[in-house]
Amino acid sequence: MNKPKPRSEARFEWASDQSLLVYLGEAISAETNEKVRKLLRLLEVEPIAGVRNLHPAYCSLLVKFDPLRLRHEPLEAKLREYLQRIEKVQLPEPREVEIPVCYGGEFGPDLHEVAALRGLAPEQVIEFHTSRSYLVYFLGFVPGFAYLGELPEALVTPRLAAPRKKVPVGSVGIAGNQTGVYPFATPGGWRLLGRTPVEMFRTDREGLSLVSIGDHVRFVPVSRERFAELERA
Repeated sequence: MNKPKPRSEARFEWASDQSLLVYLGEAISAETNEKVRKLLRLLEVEPIAGVRNLHPAYCSLLVKFDPLRLRHEPLEAKLREYLQRIEKVQLPEPREVEIPVCYGGEFGPDLHEVAALRGLAPEQVIEFHTSRSYLVYFLGFVPGFAYLGELPEALVTPRLAAPRKKVPVGSVGIAGNQTGVYPFATPGGWRLLGRTPVEMFRTDREGLSLVSIGDHVRFVPVSRERFAELERA
């Protein structure tokens, strides 16, 4: 007797007349994001004719297509076929990327407030933030902005009630259980712990962004003097 095939956990939503959203889970987790990355990888290796762009997120993949060549129903059927094979997809070895950060002072104006909210000393906030390697779940918001997770439980803090009108380039912030680096000076509501001299996005760099989805990032504390040296380099 043949065993029934396992049911796909995917959920599909029509996002527009030319895009389909594939949910591979409902909660943020490394396991769910791995499924997203595997489906993304499979679609990059075996592209579907008529698909224009792929936009991964924590738990989902937005598939944009040419409405003159594809429709939602046949695209969903094709994607369900792909989902039957994603467990066999081999992802590239993740890169380990170190990002130097000068914490506190004018670089990290929210460091002391975060410490007070979490019942910690500022030095402990820094220790927690640099204590682990973070997964690059996806890139979004602005070019080169990587959503990194997950923070140690001791640092989980809501974003600011009112966003800043301008966050300096290179600022390292936290919001909820996420952390990230602002690649450009933009408005933003994340709580700022420090700043890096490293350019997260460069037009003359292959791939443009310093990090890619699936990479691992570790923050390394540096002195203000070392920050200045790296900034000049």
